[in-house]
Amino acid sequence: GGYGIVMMSGSYRKELKQGFKLTTNNRMELLAVIVGLELLKKQPLEVVVFSDSKYVIDSVDKKWVFGWEKKAFKDKKNSDLWKRFLKIYRKHNVNFQWIKGHNQHPQNERCDELAVIAAKGKNLIPDLFFEQIEKENTKA
Repeated sequence: GGYGIVMMSGSYRKELKQGFKLTTNNRMELLAVIVGLELLKKQPLEVVVFSDSKYVIDSVDKKWVFGWEKKAFKDKKNSDLWKRFLKIYRKHNVNFQWIKGHNQHPQNERCDELAVIAAKGKNLIPDLFFEQIEKENTKA
């Protein structure tokens, strides 16, 4: 799997991507948001995150992630990433805007392209947390 990010502010534009050996789409959607926020040099900033991931957007906008946090993420998938997300999320004023996937939104289409390129690339890295969970699940 892989993620793609397009960061824009005024005339500034930066694209990033990374591929992983074994992971899930939801992890990549969430990791893209985390990495983008972590790259912001000033804090706090007003940030708008555009995403086609209902998983990420609904988890925050519907406040599910805050309930999961109160319960120490017990039995929740991707707890490692949600904890990392909340740490950086709280340093900014972040708003989410959902975009329908594959709907000709130029930056979203580019993110998808970058994610596919990254996932098919030669520099795949391990998603260690996910691989450990998978290993534990196959033993059970």
